Amino acid sequence: MPRATSPTPDPAVDAAALLRRLAFFGLTVVIPVTALVSRRSVVILAPIGIVLLIIAAALDGAQRSLGAGLTRLGGARAILAGALLLGWCALSLVWTPFPGPASERLLNLAATVALTVAGYLALPDRMRSANLYLLPLGVGAAAIGAVLLGLFSGASLRGGFEDDSALERGAMLLALLLWPAAAWLRSRRRDMEALGLAVVVALALVLAPGPVPLLALAFGAAAFALSAWRQGLGVRVTAGAAAGLVALAPLLPFLLRPVLTPLLGPLHPSILALKAWQRVVTGEPLRLITGHGLETALRGKVIGMLPINAPASLLFEIWYELGIVGAFAAAFVLWSGIRHSGREHPVLTPGAMATAATAFASACLGIGTTASWWFTSVTVVVLVFIAVERGQFRTSRPKASALPPRSAA
Repeated sequence: MPRATSPTPDPAVDAAALLRRLAFFGLTVVIPVTALVSRRSVVILAPIGIVLLIIAAALDGAQRSLGAGLTRLGGARAILAGALLLGWCALSLVWTPFPGPASERLLNLAATVALTVAGYLALPDRMRSANLYLLPLGVGAAAIGAVLLGLFSGASLRGGFEDDSALERGAMLLALLLWPAAAWLRSRRRDMEALGLAVVVALALVLAPGPVPLLALAFGAAAFALSAWRQGLGVRVTAGAAAGLVALAPLLPFLLRPVLTPLLGPLHPSILALKAWQRVVTGEPLRLITGHGLETALRGKVIGMLPINAPASLLFEIWYELGIVGAFAAAFVLWSGIRHSGREHPVLTPGAMATAATAFASACLGIGTTASWWFTSVTVVVLVFIAVERGQFRTSRPKASALPPRSAA
């Protein structure tokens, strides 16, 4: 009787697996490490990694259809709200004082969204654990590198290194990538490793040039703890806080200034920023409907349209540039997207809420959300977390002690 032959290996499948491994090595190891010393590494390397994922999916046919993939991202209404937001950004080019720079920013934003969707569709339904274990290794290596830079560049990284902006960007990326890495380790029942990774990243952020990454990480940790304690409550609070702050942002300076002035003093920079925000709201109330158009929040300070101490925050910029239409569309996208994050795998939900809270807090604290590096960093984190979700298909293996004893031959 002839012996059964093993199936012939498919070179295309092997090539796709290799390309996918290279892509994840670039996204989860090379980018976090190089972001500490290069300001443009994320913008350059992330598209290369996503293109490798797309080529791998084309080789082995692992890509999803566009309709089914987009529906699972957040539902049809979230897609319509996102389309409305992009369409309103395009329409605002009609009344913006800076049509050239605004058009360039819109093209960059549209390209980033398209790249994110393409990368999402290119991810296979089942991710190999070997690829996903690269994530905590990369985050841990980058965090250790950041700590060493902090120890050997002076008392801290604050003013002690030649390129503080690159270090702050790398620190922000570390704060974002920590949560998918911790979620993956927890899903593999490696809680102590996840805790150790969080401690090393937190130490690295303490030594970072600016306080924003550490503060954003703190908000993410609060969302993680609340979601781990009561999952449903954590999801509702995280989604509601993000969407509510965006939708009701013009009320914030009127509510916060009377409370914070006795604590910080009337000449504190934060109080002066809130005062400038109040003047913008009361001086041009009709502009709350249409906004001033793309690129006006940043460039308006240069030409005197805005006070130089106006807030550098997503909450101010989205209302100033896009008005109520853009703000409400963005609020709905946040509400729907956060509520859909990690819902298929409850073990990942705390990590998903922490990721969303960290990213949103960094945008509100003025990390520079108009820059390409921030949007690209969010793209990397989104794709990595989706990959972690698709690595949850395996069932838990029984312990060796639970197996029946092997009978003697």
